[in-house]
Amino acid sequence: MTTFSVCFLGCKVSYTDADALRERLLAEGHEEARAGEAEIALVNSCCVTREALGKSRQAAAKAARTHRRVYVTGCGANLEGAFASLPENVTVLSGQSADAPQRLAGLVGRAGDAVSIRPERVRAFVQIQDGCSFGCSYCVVPLVRGPARSKSAGAVLAEVGRRVGQGHKEVVLSGINLGCFHDSGAGLSLAGLVREAGKTPGLERLRLSSIEINHVSPELIAAIRETPTACRHLHVPLQSGDDEILRAMKRHYDAATFLRRLEGLEDFNLTSDVIVGFPGEDEAAFGRTLDLVERAGVTKVHVFPYSPRPGTASEGCDDVPAAVKKERAARLRESSKKACLGRWRGKIGMSESVLVDRPGRGYASDYTPWLVDGQIGEMVQAEAKNVTEQGIIGIMR
Repeated sequence: MTTFSVCFLGCKVSYTDADALRERLLAEGHEEARAGEAEIALVNSCCVTREALGKSRQAAAKAARTHRRVYVTGCGANLEGAFASLPENVTVLSGQSADAPQRLAGLVGRAGDAVSIRPERVRAFVQIQDGCSFGCSYCVVPLVRGPARSKSAGAVLAEVGRRVGQGHKEVVLSGINLGCFHDSGAGLSLAGLVREAGKTPGLERLRLSSIEINHVSPELIAAIRETPTACRHLHVPLQSGDDEILRAMKRHYDAATFLRRLEGLEDFNLTSDVIVGFPGEDEAAFGRTLDLVERAGVTKVHVFPYSPRPGTASEGCDDVPAAVKKERAARLRESSKKACLGRWRGKIGMSESVLVDRPGRGYASDYTPWLVDGQIGEMVQAEAKNVTEQGIIGIMR
């Protein structure tokens, strides 16, 4: 038997990749341990930004000092030279993430009977799709994960059922470009999959991880509204509110389309991603982004200062000074904080069901953060009494 630790960096897809590695080693009879106390370390890397790749390299280098063997997987593993010059006990497993668990199992070997697999997180992330064929000018993901491809609906529904059987009350459907999901054999698009997955016995919440604005269709919105377990929360990446910047990014929509597709979704909590300091972004362009975020009713914004990625169309240009990026990022985060607080204050006096996912904290169905007491993994009913910058203060009912 070999002891192992798992570290993942990046998005929900990175988590599902890392969890697949974890479950495969447990199934082979190995035992999970704390980082630094295990014999081998798994580092599922990210390379979506320069900072993410730097953190991935640091994690691998640190693990190499405290583990006998380190295996690097994930997006960064497919970026040529990303983990060069690391110690000899670091092995980089490039290739499709779906193949990584089997390759890892072959390298580590089998130890014996399967070790009991216990849920690591309150929410279960079920990957329904991988890869992207959109080709945004700044994005390295298509280069490291390949073109869009979907899992079969049958495999997804079986995985949702398995996760609910493990005790998960909430399942998050995840993917690189979620709206590209399609199973022609089953005749299901993402909307159809939401309806079918939402029927899973024992499931209390079904959430989408992220959806591109071009895939926010009346069909999908109807499926969410008509499926009792589906959460009225959409994370819709914007990236920029300026049409010229969007064209340079090759995002295939404009600001007016973004607004139009979100019309009538006042009952949804809308969150987003924005890149600040993309090449050519001046103060006026950034101002249009600030304005569009507010007009769209977006609350939480994940802000990413632009960093060139190798092999992308925009790799050779980075003309916005770092200090300007930092200042714009701070302004956008401040605007996002105000929008969140405004939405949260509107809930004072209301009661909601909150899934407790860590000590003293949980999330409502619309992904609003609550500060509540309760057992981790359980749903509690709470009444909103006040708000802080960390979330709604709830009193158990």
